Amino acid sequence: MPALTAPTVPPPSLDNPAGGAFGLIFTTLPALLRLTCGLVGAAVALSVRTSPVEPAVLWPGVAVLTGWSLFYGVRALRHGINRVLAVGDVVVTVAACLLIPQMVAPEVLPGEGSWIAVLASTTVINAQATAPARWSVPGGLLVTAAYVAGTQAAGNVTEARAHAATLLVQTAVTALVTVVMRRRIGRADLAFAEHQRLTRESLVARAAREAERQQNRDLHDTVLGTLTMVGLGAVAGPSVAFRDRCATDLRTLVALTDSGPTPGDGPVSLDGRLRTVVDRLPQLRVHMDLAPCAVPAGVADAITESAYAALSNVDRHAPGARAVLRLTRDAMTVVVEVVDDGPGFDPATVPPHRYGLRESIHGRIAAVGGRADVRSAPGAGTRIRLEWPGVG
Repeated sequence: MPALTAPTVPPPSLDNPAGGAFGLIFTTLPALLRLTCGLVGAAVALSVRTSPVEPAVLWPGVAVLTGWSLFYGVRALRHGINRVLAVGDVVVTVAACLLIPQMVAPEVLPGEGSWIAVLASTTVINAQATAPARWSVPGGLLVTAAYVAGTQAAGNVTEARAHAATLLVQTAVTALVTVVMRRRIGRADLAFAEHQRLTRESLVARAAREAERQQNRDLHDTVLGTLTMVGLGAVAGPSVAFRDRCATDLRTLVALTDSGPTPGDGPVSLDGRLRTVVDRLPQLRVHMDLAPCAVPAGVADAITESAYAALSNVDRHAPGARAVLRLTRDAMTVVVEVVDDGPGFDPATVPPHRYGLRESIHGRIAAVGGRADVRSAPGAGTRIRLEWPGVG
């Protein structure tokens, strides 16, 4: 019988699930974008080498850009994108933009379709998506300035203006979208964390309430029942059975104060447990018809104590009555029935504050996923049926 304690370790919870998903997406996409741009850009850059492209600058430049793209992509996919990686990407791109006159053929520069224009756009977008705005926006402006300087040095002022406008729009739009998404995701994570906190508190409170109800059931079925028998005059003098019952009640009180580990929940013999119930009520005439059955220990405890509560009611309210304790099972359900030929009662007239039926029987069996059915009528005896649908 467990003591009134609440779980000390809360159930595991996720930390910032929305933020984690955001980080995963905005790490994977920039990494793949940088890899694709770097490899495709290298192939395009080497395919057009007309004057004034200088092979002595182009080949090392393409090698550095390709190596950086590979390093960036692999590092980002394995460890994420940190500030050093984001700054390094801006620095490499700025250097490439300043070398436009030596690395990009004039005929492919106009129209914003050159590989260097794609490189610059990729860098400003990745920067906004992976770094805080206070770092990413200046980085985007720096790449834009370097691209303007490089294209003007190559003698194409129109391209400098056109793609500079594109880079500025890309910087502004991507930064704005990223800021809005981060704020929304932050709010979602805060709401999720609050939901997790409330859920944990609800579970702890429910566990505490269930432990309290369990103790109330145990007290009702033992100590309070014994006191009721004494108050009703059922014990007229010295009685061995009464002494044994008091000893059992004392063990119950001691168990309620025990905060040690609870027993395991392996399968136990339910029919064996039910026989001990009859032993606890030696003054009651009970016929037993118990089929062999094994159930988890927690379920056996609940069914056994519910059956004990039912038989205690017979002993308390129908002295001299005969009772039958029956256990049957099929492929899906365990059924325990307590039947007596006592005076019976009208279940609808039982006050709601009475603990016997509500908690000692219905509440206890419901706690392990079962159900109880109580049928009685004045002059017709009582039948209590306990069902646990856990046998497969």
